[in-house]
Amino acid sequence: MLYRLITIFIMMLGISLSGCNDSAETNTEPKISVESGSEKPVDPGLIRVRKMFAKMEADNLAKAYKGVESSDGIQEGVFPITSTGVETKPIVDAAHDFLTQFEGETLNGMQFDVQDAEWRKWSNVDNGIYERQGISLKVMTPPQRAAAFALMRTSLSAKGLKQSRDIMKTDKTLSELNNNPPHLDEQLYFFTLMGTPSLTEPWGWQIDGHHLVINYFVIGDQVVMSPVFMGGEPIHTTSGKYTGNIILQPEQILGLELMQSFTVEQQQKATISKKKTHNDNRASANNDNIVLEYEGLSVAAMTQVQKSKLLELVELYIGNMREAHAAVKMQDVKKHLDETWFAWIGDTEDEAVFYYRVHSPVVLIEFDHQGPIGIPNAGPRDVATRNHIHTVVRTPNGNDYGKDLLRQHLEKGH
Repeated sequence: MLYRLITIFIMMLGISLSGCNDSAETNTEPKISVESGSEKPVDPGLIRVRKMFAKMEADNLAKAYKGVESSDGIQEGVFPITSTGVETKPIVDAAHDFLTQFEGETLNGMQFDVQDAEWRKWSNVDNGIYERQGISLKVMTPPQRAAAFALMRTSLSAKGLKQSRDIMKTDKTLSELNNNPPHLDEQLYFFTLMGTPSLTEPWGWQIDGHHLVINYFVIGDQVVMSPVFMGGEPIHTTSGKYTGNIILQPEQILGLELMQSFTVEQQQKATISKKKTHNDNRASANNDNIVLEYEGLSVAAMTQVQKSKLLELVELYIGNMREAHAAVKMQDVKKHLDETWFAWIGDTEDEAVFYYRVHSPVVLIEFDHQGPIGIPNAGPRDVATRNHIHTVVRTPNGNDYGKDLLRQHLEKGH
């Protein structure tokens, strides 16, 4: 069952197993244990796939970080070090409380330097494919787990925390639908900290797991929350422990409403392709330095009502941050509003499957309906469905992971 899921993921990424190195050693990793306390033989094909994903990550890390840019290059001076007037002490205190729950060797595997490549080591795929750093909720003690959720609760808005936990629930549902394999579990979400929580020095934290990745950088009273990956399958849970769990509906509904509010001419400009594939994401894992053009419909060409609706859509994503810092980020978005573009792939009828992108100098948002992967017998894997969604939020022009703020901090001699 695990290998069947792996081959489906590979197909979704447009990668063929036959393209893997058949000469790869197949006896060096005979067993796999995903923090389950048990070991099972692993298909040699799965070993090749894991090595392939590891290579994809290594290739990304081998390139010095530059960030998402257009063909015109990185736009300089977009993210100054400044005071936002919004305190970060509650976040720092929650992070300190979390760290005090651990000691010794455990911290060595969970706490990294603020400049460590661990920031860029994340993936939305499940733990059968990708080996994560840090410590998972599954192996934490109850007090450690409570402290981890307290850190999330303090760093995120109530909406952001609820959405994160609801995404975790979808992995429990997938586990139930696939006879409870060890690589799918609502607690297989891994925490790492970069740097030491501080009111003045840069630091941050990361949670990394299937369909949920949050990178959270803090310097002084400034916060950068990106890259963020939020998705899930199923979107609507109809059986099992979490029957009735539903995720990412406002993002889907408001995106389509915005597109439907456009005139025919505006829709034509916004549409970069009518052909919706099973995976149109551009800025997911291992794409830190992607060159992505501003495409579609310029927000400058929208009516005031349409601009307001677009800002409401953006706020659905930015609003996963702690409220006061989300408000600061939204001010940045508004400052660059007329430099923002909205792009669309797919149709526009009420039940359409689609992809959309909001792209400005300070934010990049993607929403994508994906093909069915984890749900058995859910239909053709290469046909997009509303029951599997991926979303990505990035900070273009070099400030994912707070990299541009960190660069400026270091250049000033700190």
